[in-house]
Amino acid sequence: MSVENVKSYLARFGVDDRVMEFETSSATVELAAEAVGTEPARIAKTLSFAVGDECILVVTAGDMKIDNKKFKNCFGVKAKMLSLDAVESMTGHPVGGVCPFGVKQGVKIYLDDSMKRFDSVYPAAGSSNSAVEMTCDELMQFSNAEAWVDVCKES
Repeated sequence: MSVENVKSYLARFGVDDRVMEFETSSATVELAAEAVGTEPARIAKTLSFAVGDECILVVTAGDMKIDNKKFKNCFGVKAKMLSLDAVESMTGHPVGGVCPFGVKQGVKIYLDDSMKRFDSVYPAAGSSNSAVEMTCDELMQFSNAEAWVDVCKES
């Protein structure tokens, strides 16, 4: 999915005008924080995992990493990230632009509790040079996430 598709998806909620596009890359937490002008922790990074034959996305604060024990306790399997080659075909978004909006049908989305400490966070918006600011409540609503989970630890 492109940034235009994400904008179209977010238009249903009346927030498509919040999508920011940058001249520089925002494909990593550090680059996104610099482009947005915020601290890296407020970048909502979207990680893609294989759970059996399915794909799930876990959105977490930029200063966190997956805690394997917590992940296994939550999802019943060892954390196994998608290969770079599989990301776009399974999620609908390219590497660096994976976000929880307008994903392929059947992809389940989970939000990590680590983001709840912020008034707003910045997930990507479908490309490696975009982001969108929203509250955690909006992120839950707009992403149609399954649940809040606790599967991370500090980096």
